[in-house]
Amino acid sequence: MKASVRYIISRIVSYIITVWIGLTICFILPRFVPIDPITVILSRVTAMGAYMDPETYQKMRETLLHIFGLEGSFQEQYFSFLSKAITGDFGISITVFPSKVNDLIARALPWTILLLATTTLISWIFGNIIGLLAGYYRDRKISKALQFFAISVYPIPYYVMALIFVFIFCYLFRIFPLLGSKGIGFEVSLSFEFISSVIYHSFLPALTLFVINLGWWILSMRALTINISEEDYVKFAEIKGLDKRIILNKYIFRNALLPQITQLTMALSTIFSGAILTEFIFSYPGLGQLLWMAVSSSDIYLLMGITSLSVIAVSTAALVIDLIYPLLDPRIRYEAKQI
Repeated sequence: MKASVRYIISRIVSYIITVWIGLTICFILPRFVPIDPITVILSRVTAMGAYMDPETYQKMRETLLHIFGLEGSFQEQYFSFLSKAITGDFGISITVFPSKVNDLIARALPWTILLLATTTLISWIFGNIIGLLAGYYRDRKISKALQFFAISVYPIPYYVMALIFVFIFCYLFRIFPLLGSKGIGFEVSLSFEFISSVIYHSFLPALTLFVINLGWWILSMRALTINISEEDYVKFAEIKGLDKRIILNKYIFRNALLPQITQLTMALSTIFSGAILTEFIFSYPGLGQLLWMAVSSSDIYLLMGITSLSVIAVSTAALVIDLIYPLLDPRIRYEAKQI
């Protein structure tokens, strides 16, 4: 069997095992929560003043057990959960009963992708460019100033940064709105009014995420650039008198970019768990706010749906990286042949 085929098979097997372990944990952990979802729903019905005789109460309980997949033994429930999770069916939400978890995630996911994917990509591009220049021309004043900015911004807790931005741009100058993702009364469409309203409402939370992420990308790229600049092949290229732009692009940037691509892929995969603090502070209707609602209301099925989706997304991103990396880095192809 060829080394490349063995490499691909080993990565796919690792992917399947990782997803299986992650989904198993997502299934087991909520079982330790001392809350019976059926009792919660029935108590809501009775709290509304509806009277049910014992026979009706028992029939309704059996119906809910069937709907939530709580019939049968623990093993039967486990295999039922796995089979449904693979097909993308995460059951019914307790908090928004009888809405499906899939429908709630489908409504929140586009908002989270719009916010996090955009800010992650933009901060990654600017951070790598700035970090590359700050690392290669590290003795210049502008590079030291950029380094100082990144070091100052990166350790700041996100909620502190977000509250500072809210105070400045929402209360002090009143430039941006504090809450929501679009104007009141706007229907989802491709109209200019709707798109401009979304951009206007999303700009401030996006700005907070961009600033925090920018500091990390600058520092990481700068450190990689400095390390690669000390390599023998870079020193030899400088001794030969090659143009600095050639050294920067072909010798340093290409090698420093590989780990940054890995970090970017993993960062994008975590989008599927949402940005809880961002969406909570700005009342942004994404997966983070949905996850917060699931935790605060003990909606174990909504919680399992979001965490399962996150497990699958992160594992898939890691698989994609493992399959693409040999095409970008010949050292990994060499290591694969030695297996």
